[in-house]
Amino acid sequence: MTKNILPNEILRKKRFGGELNEAEIRAFVRGVTDGSWADYQTSALLMAICIHGMSDRETLALTLEMARSGEMLDLSRIPGVKADKHSTGGVGDTTSLILVPLVACCGVRMAKMSGRGLGFTGGTLDKMESIPGMRVDLDVEAFERQVTDIGCAIIGQTAELAPADKVLYALRDVTETVDCLPLVVSSILSKKLAAGCDVVVLDVKTGSGAIMDTPEKSRKLAEDMVRIGNLSGRRFSALITDMDQPLGMYIGNALEVQEAVEVLSGKGDHRLRSLCLELSANMIYLGGHAPDMPKARAKAVEAVRSGRALEKLRRMVEAQGGDPSYITNPEKFTISPACVEIAAPQTGYITRLDAEGCGLAAVELGAGRETKENSIDFGAGIVLLQNKGDRVEQGQPIARLYAQSEALCRRGEERFFQALEVGPQAPQTGPMILDRVAEG
Repeated sequence: MTKNILPNEILRKKRFGGELNEAEIRAFVRGVTDGSWADYQTSALLMAICIHGMSDRETLALTLEMARSGEMLDLSRIPGVKADKHSTGGVGDTTSLILVPLVACCGVRMAKMSGRGLGFTGGTLDKMESIPGMRVDLDVEAFERQVTDIGCAIIGQTAELAPADKVLYALRDVTETVDCLPLVVSSILSKKLAAGCDVVVLDVKTGSGAIMDTPEKSRKLAEDMVRIGNLSGRRFSALITDMDQPLGMYIGNALEVQEAVEVLSGKGDHRLRSLCLELSANMIYLGGHAPDMPKARAKAVEAVRSGRALEKLRRMVEAQGGDPSYITNPEKFTISPACVEIAAPQTGYITRLDAEGCGLAAVELGAGRETKENSIDFGAGIVLLQNKGDRVEQGQPIARLYAQSEALCRRGEERFFQALEVGPQAPQTGPMILDRVAEG
């Protein structure tokens, strides 16, 4: 007969820095999921973990138990290697809409589950729903069928996926344990493992628009996630990327779909394009469809150049009920009617274009949510005309802000100016991709 492990036994052990075993972690996650652990007990253990940390063995056990707390998708009926991608947040981050069809063109099945935006980060599902008719609520059977038939799909996460994480995240948010690394790792990876993919590539942001605000913190998170992910039996790699400024030149839902179409047409902002090609190359390589990274990059570039990646996006949209003419003719998107143009306050260089500040400006315009109950204006957002490091003349347009009313535009304008600095000296600018973390 299995011994019933009491919460106070687990709390006492971790309070003094002990290593929890698999049975103790299983009891904790079960108690969180079925409600037999009180919130104050769960919060106490979260704080003890935050103070004392967790070993790799503990973090792996926590990740696996959280994944098993709900539905575990079995994608084995889909032929070939299945891949997924996760980003730790960002502003103007349209990568999923670009790399999902791009990677699918190169032979790797893209079975992507995404979320909605909250706060200043944009959600992939919201961007997709700006396409008229687009459905993101496919059931698992329809999801598997679409990935099998055309190679890719993007849908919303099911409510049954890692339910323990929803409880733990809500408590982490109010107990100052959100940035505790073992808890971040287990939160992200549990959902990815439950989603059933063989290969996962992580885009770990660093800077003002990211959960980790320094390269050192981001590297540690990337290394921990890749290590624990690979210990789980899947294949993981990660890129550490800059998020001190918006990734793309468009911020907002319909606007970002337009930018995705631009990139898949071989145009678009070079920062966004280069990141998408590198993320795609990692998936193609880990998925076994190229012998090395240079050949994987070449395959990704060719998929864009030939037009196959854009056609794959059109097919995915059509398969999910969306109007494919919006991919063929992205000018059909309705952009919000009120517009304010932001002019450079002085002659000089753009020394700061803060990602978080731009994201908050987009929320003021109506492009994001402050709470999960808020509605979104799909046509609201920001089009950047200049970027950090560019030289501008006083009065030169830097950005255009779109909203449903002049009043909302003015609120967004106030936020935008808080994110902007123009100075006499050109700023130092680093690379978009700071590093790659991979097995071995």
